[in-house]
Amino acid sequence: MKRVLVATGGGDCPGLNAVIRAIVHRASKENDWQVLGSIQAFNGVLWEPMEIVELDNKTVAGIHFQGGTILETTNKGGPFAWPVKNNEGIWSTDDRSDEMIRRLRHMNIDAVINIGGDGSQGISQRLYEKGLNIIGVPKTIDNDLSSTDTTFGFQTAVQIATEAVDKLVTTAASHNRVFVLEVMGRNAGWIALNAAIAGGAEVCLIPEIPYDINKVKNALEKRFKRNRGFAVVVVSEGAYPENGSVVFKENTEIGYENIKLGGVSRQLITELAEAGFKHDMRETILGHLQRGGVPIAYDRVLSSQMGVKAMEMAIDGDFGKMVAYHHPDFVAVDLKDAIASPNLITKDNALISTAKGLGICLGY
Repeated sequence: MKRVLVATGGGDCPGLNAVIRAIVHRASKENDWQVLGSIQAFNGVLWEPMEIVELDNKTVAGIHFQGGTILETTNKGGPFAWPVKNNEGIWSTDDRSDEMIRRLRHMNIDAVINIGGDGSQGISQRLYEKGLNIIGVPKTIDNDLSSTDTTFGFQTAVQIATEAVDKLVTTAASHNRVFVLEVMGRNAGWIALNAAIAGGAEVCLIPEIPYDINKVKNALEKRFKRNRGFAVVVVSEGAYPENGSVVFKENTEIGYENIKLGGVSRQLITELAEAGFKHDMRETILGHLQRGGVPIAYDRVLSSQMGVKAMEMAIDGDFGKMVAYHHPDFVAVDLKDAIASPNLITKDNALISTAKGLGICLGY
């Protein structure tokens, strides 16, 4: 009996459970494959005792429309940066990747499917270089992996953000206010740009294009006559002004390397007030609402297709690669190529042209 281990790492994402279910269902079509799951990414392998669960058709029944992941997830630690505390109580990190690979081999694991974003796939590549038979599945609501046309979870996040814009429009109009909606998007503004176009926002600010606060102010002023009017601004959490910087908090937690973004909406309101904008303003930070809840049909289908493809790659022994969607096909791309460069918005992108054609101010 051959064994495949499934792990979900990084932030949770609508569609994760549909991927897990698809892997299990595809494996059940073979007579010699067993599917196991590692709890909280690779923590389940590294914990003592290990926390590994068997996944079969009964285990995954009906999970395709559930948010989150039945395997749980984490974006802290990992095999290359495992938090440890010495006798003096001082925390540091330890590289336990070789130990983890030994454990997997002792468990007779023939293949590993790692479902995660760029950080998780970076770990996949390093483990592959160490000799582990591993396959990646791209998961990120930011849609920032350039080797695939799109990533599952992204469209659900856009839908949630668009619904937030829709709701803010009515309250903004009722109170003659400007609402600033802050959405996720550390380095890529795909969620913000799509939600701004779909929701009819007046301003959209993204990480790829530093904004001129005076351009933003002028665009908003046009929405008011005799102190009556309203507007909605959609801003990515990673957006920043010209000659300015991203709003974030330093993180001192061992094993968690990411900075904590958040607060650009409040900063923008302060900047607008300092620039002389006098109308009422409020901010709404959408936060993790974009990650939670039921995946829309598109993401359920995309997740299922990626899960089936990943299991077929495991069956074929096609390791060191990541599943990618190249419309209309699902293909395998080398992990090193998958993480080589991010998928960022450029000024010549078709969506930028659409936004400008609609009169949306992009801050430049």
